[in-house]
Amino acid sequence: MEAFITMSRSLSVFFVILGILSHGTEAVLTPSKHNCSNTTFTPNSTYHINLDSVLSSLRSKSNATRENGFYNSSAGNTSGAKVYGSFLCRGDLSPQECQECVDTVTEIITQICPGKKEAIIWYDQCMIRYSNKSFFSIMEYEPFLHEANGENNKEPNGFMDVLNKTMNNMVSKVVRRYRKSSVAKYATTDAKFQGNPIYRFAQCTPDISADDCRKCLYKAILSLGNHCWGKIGCRILMPNCFVRYEKYPFYTSSPKDKWRQIVAIVTSTVISALVSLSIYLFFKMSKKVKKDAINEKTACSELSTMDYSSNFSLSIIEAATNNFSDGNKLGEGGFGAVYRGKLEGGKEIAVKRLSRTSGQGHQEFMNEVTLIAKLQHRNLVRLLGYCLEQNEKLLVYEYMPNKSLDVFLFDTSTSVQLNYKRRLTIINGVARGLLYLHEDSRFKIIHRDLKASNILLDYEMNPKISDFGMAMIFFGNESKELTDRIVGTYGYLAPEYATEGLFSVKSDVYSFGVLLLEIISGKRNDRFYFSEKGESLPTFAWKMWSKGQGMELIDSLLAKSNVAAPEVLKYIHIGLLCVQDDPAQRPTMSSVVVMLGSEIATFPQPTKPVFVAGSASSSHPKFCSDNAVTLSNISPR
Repeated sequence: MEAFITMSRSLSVFFVILGILSHGTEAVLTPSKHNCSNTTFTPNSTYHINLDSVLSSLRSKSNATRENGFYNSSAGNTSGAKVYGSFLCRGDLSPQECQECVDTVTEIITQICPGKKEAIIWYDQCMIRYSNKSFFSIMEYEPFLHEANGENNKEPNGFMDVLNKTMNNMVSKVVRRYRKSSVAKYATTDAKFQGNPIYRFAQCTPDISADDCRKCLYKAILSLGNHCWGKIGCRILMPNCFVRYEKYPFYTSSPKDKWRQIVAIVTSTVISALVSLSIYLFFKMSKKVKKDAINEKTACSELSTMDYSSNFSLSIIEAATNNFSDGNKLGEGGFGAVYRGKLEGGKEIAVKRLSRTSGQGHQEFMNEVTLIAKLQHRNLVRLLGYCLEQNEKLLVYEYMPNKSLDVFLFDTSTSVQLNYKRRLTIINGVARGLLYLHEDSRFKIIHRDLKASNILLDYEMNPKISDFGMAMIFFGNESKELTDRIVGTYGYLAPEYATEGLFSVKSDVYSFGVLLLEIISGKRNDRFYFSEKGESLPTFAWKMWSKGQGMELIDSLLAKSNVAAPEVLKYIHIGLLCVQDDPAQRPTMSSVVVMLGSEIATFPQPTKPVFVAGSASSSHPKFCSDNAVTLSNISPR
């Protein structure tokens, strides 16, 4: 056993180093974007002299080698002639790499923006900025720059869904670095879509607060939906933060000045690692086969005690889905793919097939089977059965021919089918489904991932809540719980859950409020973006409603149908009550159902929602985890 431990350590070093050597950072200084002001200065003026002094100060090696890769400088004291400047190097760079970028960019910035009093230039490796106005420790959203890879992903909905769901984790990592004053405020994360990696990077300037950093990054993430939808690579650039993702590793966790030490370590370990590799792989393969057999046997044992769902054979499901053909695929997400099928008797089904690379598959599979099979409500999707054969984990649902709500709601070519009456039917149906989960079912159940893509529509466009892989059961008098594993989709996460890991039935109420506002407005919250204000859909809705301009929020299709303003405003009012920052102020779903069904009445006044969807003002966020289960659907199921 000791030999295996020694060999395992050698292998770990070997593969880490091999990964670094084969996936290095972008070595060449590459310009990205720049912005120059309209105001100018006179050559050889006092301002020009002060600018040269600031740029020289930024180039100083004693400044560029600071641990956090950031530095501010100013020169002059005359009003209008004083110059402020700063640089920010990408957090993973070594001091030498940072110095190289700063030296280069400070030399050419006045050539790119000749005679301009304000300029900002983003390179892949660093950002240089100067201005005649002080911007130190001030969070700013402008100038806002973006740059997208011209290549599109073939399945943009699923790709963006996987990308977005994992952003909370990266933001939390960046914010946690504010607890250490001398380190760069950045984080890297990676995920996979259809087996292909996605590399992400986010960073803030260390002179702003942790809360401002969180706001800046969430604004950048929200804007990905507008400027980068479906692109395989993109970056959002702002003065105090940036977010970037690519299909290739453009960063490294180890600076180049340590590579000689790394190569030495490789030389001493690679030989022994390779010698032991075949033995190690044989051992691991045997262990994995045994573990898979135990897991499958355990799952079968658990499921065999259930009498409320059918155990489908794999051969029946393969025949129904034409052996999981691409032509029958309805959509794909982190959990895996969903296929349309038809049983021998003609009954249509939808089959969710767990991806074998999913790290949380067994837990989510059992969660859905044990939960949804016990739930019976007209507004919850019905589980017909399951299959657990040959390392396959399959869930069989009733087929929903009218796709998921997001496909209709956010597509101008199909949203016309969602008239006012149908939208109200969907809102009320989802509310009743949540009320059943929270209060009327055998257990108190929190869904934790309520959103438009998880609302399926039947033949008559009636809503059914789906995807219970993230759901949690409360027993007895339990009402809330704290977790380090935050799952769900940003934009729908309640503030206390996104930042503190605290969830309760009021977390679902928040998600319902966001969904209600989306249905009324026809706007997707995770792509809702106002460049001047950085508003989310809830904050914009509150501003319009508080000004007495709530009718300006509604979908233009509804505005043309002469809907009754008091009723529409009532629904907006209820949505705003649900998205309040304090969970104690949000209504329960039983109260929501009563308000939805009541005549116009006096409801409590809602407070202003938090600044960005999925974030709150707390400076002590919990860890967030990737949600690899939720599915964005592109076709009926």
